[in-house]
Amino acid sequence: MRSSARPVLLSVVCAAVLSGAVVFGAVPSTGAGASVESGASVGTATDSGRVEARWVWPTGSRVVERAWEAPSSDYAAGHRGLDVLAALGSIASAVDDGTVAFAGAVGGRTVVTIDHGDGLVSTLDSVTPLVAAGDEVVQGAPVGRVSVGHCPASAPCLHLGARVDGRYVDPMAYLPPAEWPVLLPESAWPG
Repeated sequence: MRSSARPVLLSVVCAAVLSGAVVFGAVPSTGAGASVESGASVGTATDSGRVEARWVWPTGSRVVERAWEAPSSDYAAGHRGLDVLAALGSIASAVDDGTVAFAGAVGGRTVVTIDHGDGLVSTLDSVTPLVAAGDEVVQGAPVGRVSVGHCPASAPCLHLGARVDGRYVDPMAYLPPAEWPVLLPESAWPG
């Protein structure tokens, strides 16, 4: 993890936990007090009542470098997704079965967008696409390689976004629990 990100990550994690925002299985927030009203399910309940995630993590990492930050309105500042730790050139995989809706450049960054049905769409930013619009993909299939764009080359990541019926929602509700970093005293950090 970048040393300059420690205080920010700590404050984001603490704020999310204290506010109850990081609750696995909760209905994703769409910001501005709205809730998800479509048929896009978050997960499947088991006999024990535990919710199993619908999606898989798109990289080998479950470490969130930057969490979802709900905007106050549709056009306000926020962080409409998760930044997941990923090495440049590493494979980005489909989070669930679906159809590639878009694979190409948007605003100078390359993205892959997958339509999962029921109004649910995932976006992987920034990736060099390995798929094309119209391709059918299965959960875990390679769809791109992590590239520079959303995150700089000095601190690469994959940005995972989720939309339900065109509105951004927190992707954490669709994923298995994240591996939050363990906070150690400064004296325990290498270097």
